Amino acid sequence: MPYTPAAAMDADTRDSFERATYGKVTLRLIPFLFICYVAAYLDRVNVGFAKLQMLNDLKFSETVYGLGAGIFFIGYFIFEVPSNIVMHRVGAKLWIARIMITWGIISGVMSFLTTPTMFYVMRFFLGVAEAGFFPGIILYLTYWYPSYRRGKIIALFMTAIPISGVVGGPLSGWILQTFPGIGGLAGWQWLFILEAIPSIILGIVVIFFLQDRIRHAKWLSEEEKILLETHIEKESREKEDHSVRGVFSSGRVWLMGLIYFSFVMGLYGISFWLPSLIRSSGVKDAIDIGLLSAIPYAAAVVAMILISRSADRQLERRWHIVVPAVAGALGLILSAIYSENTLVAMCALTLATLGIITTLPLFWSLPTSFLGGTAAAAGIALINSLGNLAGFVSPYMVGWIKDLTRSTNMGMYALAAFLVLGALLTLSVPAKLVNK
Repeated sequence: MPYTPAAAMDADTRDSFERATYGKVTLRLIPFLFICYVAAYLDRVNVGFAKLQMLNDLKFSETVYGLGAGIFFIGYFIFEVPSNIVMHRVGAKLWIARIMITWGIISGVMSFLTTPTMFYVMRFFLGVAEAGFFPGIILYLTYWYPSYRRGKIIALFMTAIPISGVVGGPLSGWILQTFPGIGGLAGWQWLFILEAIPSIILGIVVIFFLQDRIRHAKWLSEEEKILLETHIEKESREKEDHSVRGVFSSGRVWLMGLIYFSFVMGLYGISFWLPSLIRSSGVKDAIDIGLLSAIPYAAAVVAMILISRSADRQLERRWHIVVPAVAGALGLILSAIYSENTLVAMCALTLATLGIITTLPLFWSLPTSFLGGTAAAAGIALINSLGNLAGFVSPYMVGWIKDLTRSTNMGMYALAAFLVLGALLTLSVPAKLVNK
């Protein structure tokens, strides 16, 4: 390691310099990536609000909706690993820009749906377009932050999920109620069009704003670059770096995929059905549903940040995942039992939402603690694609159960069982492997 002024600092000054450097990186990257993920997640789940009008206009059943909502994840699953490997090779900014622009265009075209087949096809290609975005960002963050800093950073980035609910719920409700009839289009059509525009604009901005690696960042001094690169290189020597084939044969990777699948079952149960669950409790007005849907997500923002900070501070991962997962399961069960009582149902849905969403950033501290290099690119993508198959299974299962029983209660119980399974599997991961 060459001599630098940073290397010659005393311990207190060096710690202060390190904190300031990582603070600079965080201020530069995280707000922008956060905004991009808000746009991505909004385009992924706004179909849950469009459903409030679309099903009646197009005469779709709950099963048709559930299949269409979920089929997104089939395209996502097929193209996830190839997409992340391409990003690792060609660079983040060009590939993330391509992803955002294409998904924005496809999301806007969703406004012209007329048949179930068109719904299925467009949702499938939306999944193909978005494949690689989330695992690409997680991989990108491993280029900048060592594992002992990543829990909080991933949590900050993933607060975009609940924030998209805080912003998207009232926004979607307002669009649905305000825009019907304008230009001869229904409210749900305007919803798809207006919420696609930010993704396209942000995709263009990505090309000029992001740098692929630390060395390319002109906004860092040479001392700051060396500090960051030293930490990443030190951690890389301690990680597994297998071939892509080796990743597919790794039991640890498949275990991570199963854990993530269990948690994502709960996530998309909430994301795709929350507006309908609120309406079934007695709330009818679209704007009121939108405003009420923001409450669980706002609580989730606070819980994500506080619990992730605690996990980083204590260097403990497993129980910080297990407790929120069990809380999420309890919330889903209570939301079903008290589904006709708006106040109790909202409290239960808030507990479910904050529990489920809090598990997600903390989960990603597990695989990124032992995967590096090509193994990280392929492994993160494989885990994410396996987990997001739940995005297909969850809404389709709940929709099918609702058509069968005329109630979402049994669907909520099934999702709660998956969260408990994920918690138990998390405890099977050796603490020494991930508590760092």
